[in-house]
Amino acid sequence: MEERENIITLIDENDEEKDFEIIMTLELEGREYTILMPLEEEEEDEAYVFRIENEGAGEDEFVLVAIEDDEEYQKVVDAYESILEEDHNEDDDEDFEDEE
Repeated sequence: MEERENIITLIDENDEEKDFEIIMTLELEGREYTILMPLEEEEEDEAYVFRIENEGAGEDEFVLVAIEDDEEYQKVVDAYESILEEDHNEDDDEDFEDEE
């Protein structure tokens, strides 16, 4: 299997390991979040949003927490979509500049 840098393995409620690609991390209102995409093909279109919380003193020690508050979840999704839209618009601007 191809080794990729942005892969994280999580254990679900049935104690099964699942691999996810880290699509993005972002900071919003003083908290850090991550967007994960499953590597399994049948779940390809479904991204997951987690809050990142530090656990312990080490920088590498963290826990991913499911967001249960609908308002918090929506704010993160809106911020993520806004970033994607900005990136898309920048790509369009670059394409236009290349044509000149």
